[in-house]
Amino acid sequence: MRVTIVGAGPAGLYLAYLLKRNKLNVDVEVFEQNPPDATFGFGLVFSERALEFLNEEDPDTLAAIRPSLEYWKDSILVHKGREVRIDGMGYTGIGRLRLLQILQARARSVGIEPRYLHPIDDLKACGEADLIVGADGVNSLVRRSDESVFGTTVTPLTNRFAWFGTTKRFEALTHTFIETELGHFNAHHHPHAPDMSTFVVEVDEATFFGARFDGMDPERAQAVCAQVFAATLDGHGLVSNKSIWRQFPNVRNERWATGNRVLVGDALHTAHFSIGSGTRLAMEDAIALAKALEKHAADVPAALAAYEAVRKPIVTRLVAAANASAAWYERFAEHMTLSPMDFAMSYITRSGRVDLERLRRSSPAFVAAYEASRRS
Repeated sequence: MRVTIVGAGPAGLYLAYLLKRNKLNVDVEVFEQNPPDATFGFGLVFSERALEFLNEEDPDTLAAIRPSLEYWKDSILVHKGREVRIDGMGYTGIGRLRLLQILQARARSVGIEPRYLHPIDDLKACGEADLIVGADGVNSLVRRSDESVFGTTVTPLTNRFAWFGTTKRFEALTHTFIETELGHFNAHHHPHAPDMSTFVVEVDEATFFGARFDGMDPERAQAVCAQVFAATLDGHGLVSNKSIWRQFPNVRNERWATGNRVLVGDALHTAHFSIGSGTRLAMEDAIALAKALEKHAADVPAALAAYEAVRKPIVTRLVAAANASAAWYERFAEHMTLSPMDFAMSYITRSGRVDLERLRRSSPAFVAAYEASRRS
């Protein structure tokens, strides 16, 4: 079987590795339009349990990733100048580029050398491939080759975000909400390396246009954001890596495959960055597709049908939670009228996956503080 993977992000690299590791009788080619060290933004965050799938499916890759992870146990919200700590919310962080480097090394360990700086402008360039995998992200060429058949919708959210870094070392995943004369701002910030933290600045649409960010050059916007969060940054600045304003795109596809083409990762579905599941979903897609191809090695259509049948219900649940979280953030300025403790409860229950009773078990200190605030 000849497999062509378009895209050498986490989904494409990991799928290529799995196909060769599983010793399937496959020839695998990976094409990537960018150089191997190209990425935008800075770090990724995983929930403490998000990497359990690797512990079960691929402990060697998890062992390769673990030394580069930053760990913390609590989540922190800062609202109206008050810090609210939510205990028991364990997370890990890693740099986007560092994760790519690890997955590139895993691919090389089984003989895969992606062809970088090799854009695919027409799927005819994939030749006689038995399977073409679209691991080429939000703007996927593989998907765009037949969006009507895939049943694609791409819906941009109204908030804008810019993905910065900073040399300020934060102790945990923190969400800082600030109202200024320019409007409403929030920042998602967390460590992703010993000497660097990720700092995602988000504004609602009213603030974006009211502050005239739409006509502002990126360097000036970076300076304005650094000033808004000057107290949070504590003397440190913001670092840019293609840190322009973006609207988060909700990518959905009714069908995951057509003919000999199949989608994985962000080409197939996106999950809002506020729940930190996009990379996890991409790597889990790769595992599911590799398993389906192993089970149905002689029948590509059967393998693709099995991949979708097994994976789609799981993705649907996670995407629903991501949508709920995104909807909360789309209205974060309205939620900021709440007191800090009520705001924190609204935040932590936003996805619909956590209720008060579950919080009693996972975050007893926070629940005790919340209930005390309700009595006062």
